[in-house]
This record gives sequence, structure tokens and C-alpha cells, in this order.
Amino acid sequence: MEDKLTLKKFEEASEIVKKVTLNTNLIYSDYFSDQTGNQVYIKPENMQFTGAYKVRGSYYKISTLSDEERERGLITASAGNHAQGVAYAAKIFGVKATVVMPTVTPLMKVNRTKSYGADVILYGDVYDDACNYALNLAQKEGYTFIHPFDDLDVATGQGTIAMEIFKELPTVDYILVPIGGGGLATGVSTLAKMLNPRIKVIGVEPENAACMKASLKAGEVITLPSANTIADGTAVKTPGTKIFPYIKENIDDIITIKDEELIDAFLDMVENHKLVAENSGLLTIAALKHLKCTDKKIVSIISGGNMDIITMSSTLQHGLIQRGRVFTVSVLLPDKPGELVKVANKIAEQQGNVIKLEHNQFVSVNRNAAVELKVTLECFGHNHKEQILKALNKAGYNPKEIAPSL
Repeated sequence: MEDKLTLKKFEEASEIVKKVTLNTNLIYSDYFSDQTGNQVYIKPENMQFTGAYKVRGSYYKISTLSDEERERGLITASAGNHAQGVAYAAKIFGVKATVVMPTVTPLMKVNRTKSYGADVILYGDVYDDACNYALNLAQKEGYTFIHPFDDLDVATGQGTIAMEIFKELPTVDYILVPIGGGGLATGVSTLAKMLNPRIKVIGVEPENAACMKASLKAGEVITLPSANTIADGTAVKTPGTKIFPYIKENIDDIITIKDEELIDAFLDMVENHKLVAENSGLLTIAALKHLKCTDKKIVSIISGGNMDIITMSSTLQHGLIQRGRVFTVSVLLPDKPGELVKVANKIAEQQGNVIKLEHNQFVSVNRNAAVELKVTLECFGHNHKEQILKALNKAGYNPKEIAPSL
């Protein structure tokens, strides 16, 4: 391996990135500690000025460039957070930046990138498509390309997170780090092992975009056929080749997470810590339940919090449904005055709260025999939901739970 990720470089980068980072001190989590039997701390990089850790690597990388390289103009590809990091750093250095982003990038990330003065081009369905386009444009226009993860200077900048963790919690046992392309995991794990070779650094990937786990299993960098996950910031099909040897040497294990687990983790963070984290940032929170250890000091890195309002709304709704807090039931009843009130009263007796009604008179040719009533209601969870369903069944309504349409 190229001897570029050195302790001296990490120390240098730690001083340089202070110019563009906010203090993201560790937050001890009583809730997650109780849930897991460990001492869990959160490293809230979602609280950075750009909403993510990416500004660290971007700024440090640009600081290492020559004046000539910067003046040619910078270009990068990103699903959002690296885009903002490059745009913000370029603005500080007073140079032009062009950013290519996938067409499915959340609007908030696109607008925030533009607000820092960067030119934004939307291209492709995933990061890999955008990256290829940006590389071609860099060659054509002579721009200096800033890779979001497969760059050792960028990885050095990201690794400054580990320096901060050790200063606050020198006896940390585990660090959980999200993996998309691998830049953050490379920097954090390499520096962590330098500072304490006995520490465990666990990478966390979305199950449907686990390119690093697949590459480690194959023993070489491979490309997945797709990267279909709600964790858009880690939806990468091909991990970095330059950083891959460092991952092989310093990452102890990789945990993969289903999308449904991220929805659950979002609700946990909002309800217990009043923090909004994007789905990629929540990977390390969801991974806490997968750890086999107890009574260890664990730091979960929350890599970012750039979630747009529509995604947030959808995640909240699906989370409530997933936890049995909102559900829809279909019942058949005669089309006679007072029947609707009877159903409503039965639900009210069980402390259910009706939020939506749909009355379909055309479910049967004989309206007097049956009309369909769909009721969407709030409750306290799965046990309460079953209580309501049993009460409706006992009253003779033969309730059927169906998918809610909120």
C-alpha cells in the first residue's frame, strides 16, 4: 500500500479541518445503552454546517492542491453530502466547482449544493452513473476531479473524526462507521488502529448496496448489478480501489442493514434524541442491535442529516405503520343509518383514534347486505391494535387488516 495515510498526515488534517467544522461532541445515549447492554455514544456529524462529515475530506483535499489545480476549476460526483462539502470548500477557497448528482438526489441536497455557488448537473440513476459522467467532463474541460471516497487525502480528512473520538473517549472499544464507497471507513479505521490496535471498527452497509462486503468476500473490488436502497448516501455499486487495501487491513467486520431497520432507527433517534439523521447516517444506529458484545464502550458515527421533508414524512408514516401505531381495517356492514356510529363507538371504547374513513357502497350489488368501511386509526402499538381487532371481531364485524393509504 502507498504509505500516505500516516499519523502525521492525520494530525495535520485534524488542525486544517477545524477551519470548516463544528464541534460534534459525543452524546451518551441512555436509550440505546439500555437497549443493547453497552455504553453507547453518538458522534453527531449530522450537526456539521453542511449537514454531514464530508466537508472534512473535501476541504482537506482541496487544501493539498496546487494553485494551478484549484484554478482549473473543481468537479466531483456525489449523491449529495460530498457535493455540499466540495461546494462549500470551493467557496471558501474562491474557486469554481461543478457537481454531478444522480437524478434521484433529494431536492434539499441539490438546492443546498447550489446555494454554495456550485454548478449542479443531474445525471444517472445512481452515484456510479454520475461519477462516470463527471470523469468524462473533467477530461474534456480540464477540471480537477475530487473523488468522494477513492482518494487517500479525502480519506485522511474523514479520518479526523477518529481523532476527535479518541480525545473524548480514549477507552472506546468499538466504532461503528457507515460504508458507501469506503472513504470514511478507511480514514476512521486506519487512524483508530494506529491509536489503539485492539479497537474494533465495524463497517455498516445497506443490505441492497453492500458493495464492500461483497468485495471483501471476493478478495477484490467488484461491482454490484444494482444499489437499490433508501440509504441514498451509501447507494454505491463499486467501492474504491485505492482505499480497498486499507479496508481489508483495518475493518474488523461488516454488518448489513435492511431498509426497514433504518425506518425504525429514524423513529428511535427522533423520539429519544430529537435528532434528524438521514438513512445512511442511521446505519450505525440500526447496527447496534446486531452486536453480540455487552458492557462495551461503543461509538456510532451518524454521518449525515440531510433528509428532505418528503422523505422524512414518508419515513415517519412507514415507521408508525411498522410499529403498529397506525393501521387500517376493513369491515362489512349493512347500509343502514347508525351502523357507522356503532363501529366508531366500538373503536372509541378501546381507546382507538380514527383518523380516516372510507365508505364504499359499491362493494356488493346488494347494498342492504353489505357496504365496505375502511377505517384508518391510531393506537399505542401492536398489542393495542390486536385488542381493537378482537373487539371488532367479537362485535361480529369480521375485521380484515389492510395496507393503509395515508
